[in-house]
Amino acid sequence: MTIRLYDTSARQIRDFAPLTPGRVSIYLCGATVQAAPHIGHIRSGLNFDIMRRWFTHRGYDVTFVRNVTDIDDKIITKAEDQGRPWWSIGYENERAFNAAYDGLGCLPPTYEPRATGHIPEMTEMMRVLIDRGHAYAADGNVYFDVRSFEGYLALSNQELDNLLQPSGEGETGKRDPRDFAMWKAAKPGEPSWDTPWGPGRPGWHLECSAMAHKYLGSAFDIHGGGVDLVFPHHENEIAQSKAYGDDFAAYWAHNAWVTMSGEKMSKSLGNSVLVSEMVKRWRPIVLRYYLGTPHYRSTIEYSEESLREAEAAFGRIEGFLQRAVEAVGDTGPAAEVPAAFAEAMDDDFAVPQALAAVHTTVRQGNAALGEDDKETAAAALADVRAMLGVLGLDPLDAQWASGGDAGRGEELHDVVDALVRLVLDQRQAARARKDYATADAIRDELKQSGLVIEDTPAGPRWELGGASH
Repeated sequence: MTIRLYDTSARQIRDFAPLTPGRVSIYLCGATVQAAPHIGHIRSGLNFDIMRRWFTHRGYDVTFVRNVTDIDDKIITKAEDQGRPWWSIGYENERAFNAAYDGLGCLPPTYEPRATGHIPEMTEMMRVLIDRGHAYAADGNVYFDVRSFEGYLALSNQELDNLLQPSGEGETGKRDPRDFAMWKAAKPGEPSWDTPWGPGRPGWHLECSAMAHKYLGSAFDIHGGGVDLVFPHHENEIAQSKAYGDDFAAYWAHNAWVTMSGEKMSKSLGNSVLVSEMVKRWRPIVLRYYLGTPHYRSTIEYSEESLREAEAAFGRIEGFLQRAVEAVGDTGPAAEVPAAFAEAMDDDFAVPQALAAVHTTVRQGNAALGEDDKETAAAALADVRAMLGVLGLDPLDAQWASGGDAGRGEELHDVVDALVRLVLDQRQAARARKDYATADAIRDELKQSGLVIEDTPAGPRWELGGASH
């Protein structure tokens, strides 16, 4: 039952040993809420949601913290450009992120702290670091002296003398251009908070050190985030926190990017795909399958074709569940997952291999249904539901049945379903009058349109891309 996890700091897979037996503490760098989320943003939330679910399945009590960066340069710039208060930009996009997390089936975090709610904790951390000679004030800014911390850049395996970090705008008074800002002096008209070193606002890195300490203590198990955060964000967090006296994170886990044409998905490159638009075209549960089932450390190259393949693959699973429930009823998920699934998840959360166990069980269940072996089919149904539940992908679970999976836009789905039902009624009428030529012609026309009709004891069912209705 030992879970093994790739630790970025060790550059190898390690056996996971929690600091407190039976408990797991996770800090995940969350959203900077300067704009609505694209699917690259949400991938991180999905990957760590699956990780959290597996720890819970293995019997751990999980504390999961995902922060919100609600003040930074981009938020301030957008507020100025749009003539709006800075906080309204942040709050609007924070809601958009939470809608995306919820819509794609992520469990809510144990705590979701905002940066601006923790200025006192940041001030205290800066005071201690200045007193210990690790930080200094200059021109209303507070900087961390990177040469004062011996282990700086160990996570990213870089050499300080080869590192160039020119001063950012307004970051005056640095002793070394590679020193980073913990606190930024306020410019006229900008939001600010009072500190002993003058009014200003937090630097990006300080907030996470302060919030991790507040909610998880001086030491916690896992710190997570996208691979792009290794440097400078996570390096700077380590320097601040350890210089402050914290042991900080025992393991570091990083998910890979979603790319388009080989480049990281980002708003600045104009290649982002907003979650709010994607859920109008694709069922949210299919998006979760697409983003959550590759290994978290592997890059996803976005394409419409790969999404269609994901839809078809998930549709085969969903189709089995529907047929099995119709044939044998539903007694719920099994108490334990199959051994092959558990072994894969224990091995650095190898979801692709775990998913192979799901598809193997689906094939076995379909074969049992074909042979009218209800006992085997029922066991397969329970196993598949248990495995999908761990992945947050069980379409029979309440989170999806209650509306979490809105389809490709509820209105569009309802219209398509009504039209297809009308045509199926015409086909049924033709069959009733024994006009089988017309009935078959209707079925064949629908098939050419991408719709597959299956006659079941409960009536005809139509499928599009493998998803049953």
